[in-house]
Amino acid sequence: MVKTKVHHDLSYTQNRELSWLKFNQRVLDEAFDVSVPLYERLKFVSIFESNLDEFFMIRVGSLTDLTLLKGNRVDNKSGLTPAEQLKKIFKAVAPLYKQRDQVFTEITEQFRKEDIYHLGMKDLSGSERKFVEQYFDTYIMPVLSPQIVDFHHPFPHLSNKSLHIIVTIKKEDTTSFGIIPVPQSLPKVLFLPGENVRYILMEKIIFEYTNKILDMFEVTDKTIIAVTRNADISPEDEVFADDDDYRHHMKKILKKRRRLAPVRLEVQNEASHELLEYLRDRLNIEKEQIFKSKAPLCMSYVFSLADKFPLEKVRKLSYPAFEAQPSSAVNKRESMLTQVRKHDVILHYPYEQMESFLRMIKEAAYDETVISIKITIYRLANNSKLVEYLTEAADNNKDVTVLMELRARFDEQNNIDWAERLEEAGCNVIYGFEGFKVHSKICLITHWDNNKVQYVTQIGTGNYNEKSAKLYTDVSLITANEEIGNDAANFFKNMAISNLDGQYDRLLVAPTSLKPGIVALIDEEIAKTKRGEEGQIIMKMNSLTDREIITKLSEASCAGVTIKLIIRGICCLVPQIKDKTENITVVSIVGRFLEHSRIYCFGKNSDTQIYISSADIMTRNTEKRVEIACPIIDDNVKKRIIDILEVQLHDNVKARVLQADAQYVKRSGSEYTAVDSQSYFMEEALKATKAKEVEVELEEEQKAITEESPLRRALDKLRGIFSKQ
Repeated sequence: MVKTKVHHDLSYTQNRELSWLKFNQRVLDEAFDVSVPLYERLKFVSIFESNLDEFFMIRVGSLTDLTLLKGNRVDNKSGLTPAEQLKKIFKAVAPLYKQRDQVFTEITEQFRKEDIYHLGMKDLSGSERKFVEQYFDTYIMPVLSPQIVDFHHPFPHLSNKSLHIIVTIKKEDTTSFGIIPVPQSLPKVLFLPGENVRYILMEKIIFEYTNKILDMFEVTDKTIIAVTRNADISPEDEVFADDDDYRHHMKKILKKRRRLAPVRLEVQNEASHELLEYLRDRLNIEKEQIFKSKAPLCMSYVFSLADKFPLEKVRKLSYPAFEAQPSSAVNKRESMLTQVRKHDVILHYPYEQMESFLRMIKEAAYDETVISIKITIYRLANNSKLVEYLTEAADNNKDVTVLMELRARFDEQNNIDWAERLEEAGCNVIYGFEGFKVHSKICLITHWDNNKVQYVTQIGTGNYNEKSAKLYTDVSLITANEEIGNDAANFFKNMAISNLDGQYDRLLVAPTSLKPGIVALIDEEIAKTKRGEEGQIIMKMNSLTDREIITKLSEASCAGVTIKLIIRGICCLVPQIKDKTENITVVSIVGRFLEHSRIYCFGKNSDTQIYISSADIMTRNTEKRVEIACPIIDDNVKKRIIDILEVQLHDNVKARVLQADAQYVKRSGSEYTAVDSQSYFMEEALKATKAKEVEVELEEEQKAITEESPLRRALDKLRGIFSKQ
């Protein structure tokens, strides 16, 4: 059957890639923000750079491959062909480099006021220059592999994002070119002796001594470069994910593509026109793909700089120290499994510890009533307590099943290693489906209770990664709800038999029921407004690109539904367009922690329906991955999640609001009491911990006091006050 081609309304949507670049602009804005501690501002510059690297490797790489196809299709949010998208991307990226250079220079100058010096060779004192030259002769020169390019020495493969010094050299009347790779084995930074923190980047040292390295030649021109290459395409990438024959396109691409072809050339320092043209020819790229930079081309060194800072500088130049707090909803002195059987628990990372969940897994590993533990894993920390507890459970003859996704981008090898370790420990390790990544975050503990099989289910918005749980905002639900437990058991059974079409009572599971479920929930809010009731939708996610749901949200807006979206990254929907999206507001929060939770809220007051999910509203997630959205049933947990959303919607410090012209602006803080949602949640977590400590102290005091004493009655009264807080 031939499907009729759908013609989409492009008047209220924007291109995914250009929207992502605006997100990275918001990351760079944090580097410009003088209220952010100085060292954290430098980190944001580094994050901006690494984000852009991945964008070129994956997104620009994918679009470059798509230009190889005949009869280019167009993007269903902007009407642009892949070639047109690339042209707009290159044009939009160029000014970002200038902004990055500007803020890097400003930050570097301000560091000097703190006696921390990022140096060039010309900044060195005589003794420092001597020290650097000795270091070069002893440690750098012996490991260099310079090469000239001529008839007998062809132009080499320049590996992805590796630094190289490219030189124009002359001998007698012959001009040629030379290449000096910056060895990966060398440290990124050389710290100079002395009381202050003074350092120089390794590539600057090598750049300085090119004449010494190529002493047979006269060096007439030189520059530092980095080539970004196309990374492998994943079939789950959503370039044309909503086309029926998408996979057919991907197969054709894989046959035609030039693997790891260059997609960007970065150049530091000035270089002659001749040298740049030579590189263009050798790398087969266009002028628009060359980006000049004054800032370092690799800034991964930034995160280790603080190791050299005096302690007082670390405190002054970094965010105030914050440790995730114990959840106030959890009693440390009572078994987690016992508590969850009484009431649902929601954990809010990174404000609350992941420890409560890990403690539950450890308890399950040793609990005689526990039969099995089943879990999906997408990303893990390098040192994972979770794996340790799962292997302990297997040692204790529990049935441990781990559904490991081996195609988690850039974590593939790490996950293969963990899978091998889990198998060796006796765990049953299964894998995902061809063409469908398993991105869901679900754990099921099965146990006997009163001669009946019972379940404890955990479902979260983020990975089981103890490191990212301290950096990413996520929510994690732990529940003994029977219906959710039955659905979870069916989910793992379906995964084991490769059934993507399983039926569930409460869970929404992609690729089958998640998108239809969300569409149905939006339709319910539309129906309410048509009955004269008040319809409301609040959704928090990382990205919104799914064309079908964008269209449905526009329909809801036109029906009068109030829609509030909290979207950190890509948003292909443009709000506030008359008769299209005028009832939709979009805010983005970029701050100390990476906003990562996905929460979908439909309705108001008593009929509110809330789901937490592993899925962003992207076609790759709703149609090409295994994702889960779980309903929140417990009223106390509902109230807490609504409170979280309301605080974020009132953020006027870190939030930017998306305008009808597709630009983001900060709210005017002068009109409101300043609300920094992330700071608010940190303060609330600390207050809750303090209140819990006081409550525990009062309980211990009560044990030693007779029930009739006046002091006991006073303590009871105090306890009542603190419990209300």
